[in-house]
Amino acid sequence: MRNSLFIAIFVVLIMFLYSSCFIVCEGQCGMILRFGKVLRNKNNDPLIYNPGLHMRIPLLEKVKTLDIRIQTMENQADRFVTMEKKDLIIDSYIKWKISDFNRYYLATGGGDISQAEILLRRKFSDRLRSELGKLDVKGIVTDSRNKLMSDVRRLLNYGTIGNNNEKKIAPISFNYKDVHHSFYKEENFGFFHDISNSIFYANSMAVLGIEVVDVRIKQINLPTEVSDAIYQRMRAEREAVARRHRSQGQEEAEKLRAVADYEVIRTLSEAEHQALVMRGEADAEIAKIYASSFNKDPNFYIFIRMLRAYENSFNDRSCNDMIILDLKSDFFRFMKLYNGNMKH
Repeated sequence: MRNSLFIAIFVVLIMFLYSSCFIVCEGQCGMILRFGKVLRNKNNDPLIYNPGLHMRIPLLEKVKTLDIRIQTMENQADRFVTMEKKDLIIDSYIKWKISDFNRYYLATGGGDISQAEILLRRKFSDRLRSELGKLDVKGIVTDSRNKLMSDVRRLLNYGTIGNNNEKKIAPISFNYKDVHHSFYKEENFGFFHDISNSIFYANSMAVLGIEVVDVRIKQINLPTEVSDAIYQRMRAEREAVARRHRSQGQEEAEKLRAVADYEVIRTLSEAEHQALVMRGEADAEIAKIYASSFNKDPNFYIFIRMLRAYENSFNDRSCNDMIILDLKSDFFRFMKLYNGNMKH
């Protein structure tokens, strides 16, 4: 009986120890809720548990874990108006993380990440809409885009400076290895920090215990009705440029054709001139040779010329021309026999 009692006590003790232990995984931090309230230390700071094995009182205390890693929130494409009163469809995303667990837990109704993203998306949309209203389309898509993202991230983290009655919130530092929260308290519509001199304004994300790590624009599009009109205008401009290029090409082609025709005519005229010169020089050379031959032996020259005359007169058999000459003519003198008879 006593052994059974010891075993029962041992089992209850093991179950008690097992239910008292809890593990905080890597990339998370834990908070203990006792009767729905966050446990705090003597400085009224919430107790934050780093990754590892920890103890709690079973049944009385519950563990709430929060993800301290950088989160990505995708924003749906929304319509924004630029300084030129032109509409743009902008698709973007935000990188954020928890910077103050206490404020984050209270602002999001117990650390609900969907509630945090709703609040963050609302703030981001307002900030982005305000900053885009200061820029034109060219500045948004070119050189001012990085500055735009930096300004939106800064305004989300630190807020905007208002009047002297603007609620100010001092940042609470957080270290992953050594979690600690500096003391803060509410006074005169705001909070003050007794260590850091940095001040957040009440319209910043520090009120929600959130730090925006990065803001990026993924895509910028024009509305359908605007893009169609722009495409039509661009097409008309390109067609006008194409027509101008074609007319310039035709003009250049006509100039090239005129130059080519001029070169052809000039080349042909020069060739004809050179041919005439060469032909004249040849005729002169022939005449010179004829003259030289005639001077050396006039009778032989007369004989050769007469033979050519006979050839040109009687060689063409297809010709039906009739020549009537006197046989006593000097033209037939070389055709007469030495005895004075003519052979027809």
